[in-house]
Amino acid sequence: MRRIPLLPCLLFLLWSPSLLAAPVAAPVDWTLGGDTFSGYLVYDDSVKQPRPGLVMVPNWKGVNASAIEKAHVVAGDDYVVLVADVYGKGIRPDTDAEAGPVANAMRADRPKLRARIRKAVEVLRQQPATLVDRARIGAFGYCFGGSTVLELVRAGDALAGVVSLHGGLATDLPAAGPVKSPVLVLNGGDDTYVSAAEISAFQDEMRKAGADWQFVNFSGAVHCFAEADARNPPGCVYHERSARRAYRMMADFFAEVFAK
Repeated sequence: MRRIPLLPCLLFLLWSPSLLAAPVAAPVDWTLGGDTFSGYLVYDDSVKQPRPGLVMVPNWKGVNASAIEKAHVVAGDDYVVLVADVYGKGIRPDTDAEAGPVANAMRADRPKLRARIRKAVEVLRQQPATLVDRARIGAFGYCFGGSTVLELVRAGDALAGVVSLHGGLATDLPAAGPVKSPVLVLNGGDDTYVSAAEISAFQDEMRKAGADWQFVNFSGAVHCFAEADARNPPGCVYHERSARRAYRMMADFFAEVFAK
């Protein structure tokens, strides 16, 4: 097991996990269709009872130190978080220029993307019952990751709940049947990457699919607003007020759905 440092105090306090947490990031590999994927199980190893599990899909740069630190913040002593790899082992873009083509290739093949994120959910469910409460599994993601977890919703997977943080809403494979997972979409009100038409289409899609859905717009926030290390103005910038509210809403959402 490899221990890594937590995020700076500001982001840490947004989620308010236990200050006595003993954070662990344990590497875990899996295969699908001949491809190998490599993620991390993130949890507090001082807790000795099973906890709900969350699959986390990072932004378009995939699994990296920043993603693992964000997972620690959300996991606290309440959850086990699987930082999911949907690109493949060894595919780790360092820059936006490298990440764009990789993420775009996944967006262009929604069936493949769905298969890969579904496999990550399966991997989390296969973890020891002493660690993960297999009956209580959810998912969340940032930016590209937010778009990815919405594909679980559209595919009709029955998770406890799914949260998209500043994720894209467009898809060429909308929900064809009932949506079984409650969904919370947290969106920057000034996000230039998400159009009013896409918001309207997404909401219509959820209504037609009979979803339990919530959509929140944060004023003054653009893309990446919930990621404290986002510094790429004007389109991708951390917004402290909106991030604080978004993390609180996500915490309340998962507390509610896991209590059912």
